[in-house]
Amino acid sequence: MTRRKKDPLRPLEENERDHMERLSRARSAPSEQVIRARILLGVATGMGYEEAARTVGRKSGDAVSNLVSRFNQEGLAALEPRHGGGPAIVYGEAERGRIVQAAQRKPDLEKDGVTQWTLSTLQKALRTAPDGFANISTWTIFHVLHEAGWSCQQDGSWCETGKVERKRQGQVVEVTDPDAAAKKLD
Repeated sequence: MTRRKKDPLRPLEENERDHMERLSRARSAPSEQVIRARILLGVATGMGYEEAARTVGRKSGDAVSNLVSRFNQEGLAALEPRHGGGPAIVYGEAERGRIVQAAQRKPDLEKDGVTQWTLSTLQKALRTAPDGFANISTWTIFHVLHEAGWSCQQDGSWCETGKVERKRQGQVVEVTDPDAAAKKLD
């Protein structure tokens, strides 16, 4: 005999049901999201937690119960994966934005001591800033810039992928590669 559910699934709104039905049939969506959508749709049609888990190849009704509780609180955001273990995320989106913003700034020769950013000089500037990052590593800076679409040049400086400065008729002009997005995927 099953126990009484502490937090039963709330009635689905029409847009939620449509989104989950599309997601449950999607072939290109992440598999975990597809499985979560199928579980929630199964529970919404009246299946028990263990039965809904078995339909997608899972065993635990408790995990379904946790998913239902999370869906009741967060809505469709419960289908998205969260941080799944490992060390805690130190540099979130706001911090990553500040790192990229610092790299976009032209270095001041008197203040920063350089005319072009390298990983180590950018690290020093970020560490010494009043609202800076005391323990940021060059590895972190490298990965943040790389994820933002920047690439390291032969001289150690960084620039946004697909953009380059060229001298044309005595002036410095920024040239943009129209195929940069396709090249980033390779």
